[in-house]
Amino acid sequence: METILNLIDGSLSEPRNGAWLDDIDPATSDAFARLPDSGDDDIAAAVSAAERAAPAWGATPAMERSRLLFRLADLIQRDLEPLAAAESRDAGKPLALARRMDIPRAAANFRFFAGAALHTGSDLFQTDNAAVNLVMRRPVGVAALISPWNLPLYLLTWKIAPALASGCTAVAKPSEVTPLTAFLVSRLAIEAGLPAGVLNIVHGAGSRAGAALVAHPGVKAVSCTGGTSTGAAIAAIAAPRFKKLSLELGGKNANIIFADADMDAAVDAAARAAFTNSGQICLCGSRILVERRAYPEFLDRLTARAAALRVGDPLDPATDLGPLVSRAHLDKVRGYIDLARNEGGHIRGGELPTNTINHRCARGFFLTPAVITGLDPSCRTMQEEIFGPVVTVTPFDTEDEALAIANGTRYGLAAMLWTSSLNRAHRLAPRLDAGVVWVNCWMVRDLRTPFGGVKDSGVGREGGDEALRFFTEPTTICINTA
Repeated sequence: METILNLIDGSLSEPRNGAWLDDIDPATSDAFARLPDSGDDDIAAAVSAAERAAPAWGATPAMERSRLLFRLADLIQRDLEPLAAAESRDAGKPLALARRMDIPRAAANFRFFAGAALHTGSDLFQTDNAAVNLVMRRPVGVAALISPWNLPLYLLTWKIAPALASGCTAVAKPSEVTPLTAFLVSRLAIEAGLPAGVLNIVHGAGSRAGAALVAHPGVKAVSCTGGTSTGAAIAAIAAPRFKKLSLELGGKNANIIFADADMDAAVDAAARAAFTNSGQICLCGSRILVERRAYPEFLDRLTARAAALRVGDPLDPATDLGPLVSRAHLDKVRGYIDLARNEGGHIRGGELPTNTINHRCARGFFLTPAVITGLDPSCRTMQEEIFGPVVTVTPFDTEDEALAIANGTRYGLAAMLWTSSLNRAHRLAPRLDAGVVWVNCWMVRDLRTPFGGVKDSGVGREGGDEALRFFTEPTTICINTA
């Protein structure tokens, strides 16, 4: 069994309390590694190391910070295969998907912010002939970075890279469900030559290690991606202590398809948006709204696409969908399918697969994609985040009806809009309650743009200048020129 260790002050270490958690392979349900069940002492040591390293790292020239981040990106790209294998085993993700998306995007995160560190500037405002105001931005100090289990390396590096590029030091707390890639990056950080204490990675349960990290007085900023309930708990701890907060939380994203859309492209994207990574992506389009005259054709085609997806061993190149991340999460998703049935929904799929699961994966956490129709938009199945390979399909008659259904949830992370009418796209996109609106596409990301949600999908923004600004504090220097 492999042993995962904490990275504290430049060294790999066991938990100070001697407690461990099991890392479970969701494809087999077997424990294949153990990870620290870190407590207050580990968090205190990590934050202390980050505090000691902060002054020197903040004063390090941008060129040197950039060089080290580019070096770390190169090492991630070099180790693409072992990192992809680790992510596949940890999260149950198809190996081909980890190779194609997660690991390359993690390297790209470091490259983007390594370059951005060289192009930050200060603002200057001339106040008539009386004064000159110079706005300087300084790193906030120690940042707490909390990342989820669904895209474990991609989202963790999306936080680490801007924090370090801005001159902050960091204590990262990956999900205890998927810790392995973060541990491998700990080794790469040492190899890259990051100074001791600049990046610390502490493993453990969110209720212990995560809560202690957020509450620690040495932490000045908290960036978390996770569920809305997790975000609310973090905000309750951090807000009274006046820490900077960026929370990217849950979603119940609408995918609106008009009859004039390119139906081939819309069906293809709808299937990908619903079922990629077994629906375990916060940006998944889990509520599909289709103009009534296109509804029968679209439903038939989407149902056929869902049925054709191969659920099986994530190591098999023919696999489209691997297992869900844990037994508890599988039970949760199946519970929502039962709920949809009780609410009057018609279920296509959503079953335990039988003919595509090999002997190795006989005890894994697998589920076939589910397409659900016949539900009222106000029912729980269409209001609550399921985070699995489950999609609802609902007809609409007018633009206003589509907008009302799309905006009629507590969430506002992302939305999609499919139409051949440019006027309609311009008219409707700004009226969608979402931080990101994709028109005739899905998951097209530019790291220069702000990213985040509205309503219960979070506060703050990540990506580009928004991320770099989050990890800094402005100081205005007013110089009298009269």
